[in-house]
Amino acid sequence: MAKKILSKVPKRKGEFTYRGKTMEDLRKLSLEDFAKLVPARQRRTILRGFSEEHKKLLHKVRIKDPNIRTHLRDMIILPEMVGMKINIHSGKEFAPVDIAPEMVGHYLGEFVLTRKKVSHGAAGIGATRSSKFIPLK
Repeated sequence: MAKKILSKVPKRKGEFTYRGKTMEDLRKLSLEDFAKLVPARQRRTILRGFSEEHKKLLHKVRIKDPNIRTHLRDMIILPEMVGMKINIHSGKEFAPVDIAPEMVGHYLGEFVLTRKKVSHGAAGIGATRSSKFIPLK
């Protein structure tokens, strides 16, 4: 009996859809129509209008600027951004992120962590009560 090997990454069957719409359909939608598909917080942000900085980033996306760097972690990923590489600020440095179809409707900041994992070293002499009395020799 052959043993099945399960891959850790689930294989996607068919084309990606977001709320029943394919990527081609999403790209054809106006911003107001796309806002009807996303959750309430994102819908509110889109319908209230983007700030000047957000509009500037959208302009760079629309002219297909190859090296986009941004501090706007609260920008919603729109269908026109799919396939682009955007450098997002983590608070210390810019991390490159390739925008995939599954990211549509999320925020840019969700994909660049602002805190690193802490890995502590071993405790030194005198760091704990019991290590005070260890002879040095």
